[in-house]
Amino acid sequence: MGEDSGEPSRHCVQSGDMTAHLPITRDLSDPPRARGTVRVTTKPGVRGTVIDNLYQKGAAKVVFPRATIGMTAVMLNTSGGVTGGDRFDYTATAGPDTHLTVTTQACERAYRALPGEAGRIDTTLTVAENATLWWLPQETLLFDGCNLVRRLTCTLAASARALIVEPVCFGRLAMGEASIHGAMSDRIELTRAGAPLVLDAWRLAGDMGAALAHSATGGGARAMVSLTYVAPDAEGQLETLRDRLGDAGGASLLAADVLVMRLLAPSGYALRQRLLPVLDHLTGGALPLCWRL
Repeated sequence: MGEDSGEPSRHCVQSGDMTAHLPITRDLSDPPRARGTVRVTTKPGVRGTVIDNLYQKGAAKVVFPRATIGMTAVMLNTSGGVTGGDRFDYTATAGPDTHLTVTTQACERAYRALPGEAGRIDTTLTVAENATLWWLPQETLLFDGCNLVRRLTCTLAASARALIVEPVCFGRLAMGEASIHGAMSDRIELTRAGAPLVLDAWRLAGDMGAALAHSATGGGARAMVSLTYVAPDAEGQLETLRDRLGDAGGASLLAADVLVMRLLAPSGYALRQRLLPVLDHLTGGALPLCWRL
């Protein structure tokens, strides 16, 4: 019997003239779970930012390509995506007087999940005094039937700088997914010197396309990005970003050095067309190479 029947499959082993059929037991009601953890901390070195501590476990890995500014950490999910019951934990700390960029090798994929099960991604960022951290993951691509919970917390020192970006694509339009049903819960929270700075939370469940079709939600968008920029020049960047966004999004100041932006687009391709110039501008052209591959 094959796996599709729910019965144990059988593996044929031959030894001389003997043939044995050995049952391979597999409980299809309890699928395997992916687990991954990465923790990275930086410190100043003779030639700039270097690794202070590094820990990686399970399906989460990190590599460090050459960087034009500071140090770049590229996260990899070797399981290929996130489904119900999976759990990934990412922790990145930019030590005093360092510059750390964290990105992903490719788009993260949130696959179909079993009813009642959710995959989870937790990210914890810390930016010390006179340090800069750019959190620049590529898009999270939601498949039909997904169930994803994502949480990001960022703690900044008084003189810290940060660029936090979280892009999402709702469905695979190129694969003909005209509608997508599922659930996603997202929360981004920033604090500075112990005080609340930014809280951005949203949740969609059920027919996501229908929910995004309303003018008060997405106006028919199938991709979006949330961006937070914390730096002394934030106020000076406001009009430039608004000009680049046009009527596809909005940008506002929460303080003279805190800028938030939301960008909507009809597809992931259209999102990149608008987002890449913004990121190139805010990073001074130092966007990680994997964003252009």
